[in-house]
Amino acid sequence: MPHLNLSSEEIAQRGKELYQQRLRTQVETADNIGKLIAIDLNTGDYEIDKDLLAAYHRLKAKQPSTVTWIGRVGYNAVYAIGGTLVRTAE
Repeated sequence: MPHLNLSSEEIAQRGKELYQQRLRTQVETADNIGKLIAIDLNTGDYEIDKDLLAAYHRLKAKQPSTVTWIGRVGYNAVYAIGGTLVRTAE
């Protein structure tokens, strides 16, 4: 798979779209809510873990040329600085 040359904004947009359109219904389970998901934009492959780096490193081991977007399952952001994470899962 060719390496995608995307800006940070394009990675964010494509990652959110991939999550919403193809992965959300599969991964938003009671066990996964609040965990972090690392998604490879080339393949749609993903890893979920409580630890961001653990999820990323497992994905990188499977997809060495990964272009990765990371989100928090069931929430609108990975971290909140001076604010509150908004839960998007029902």
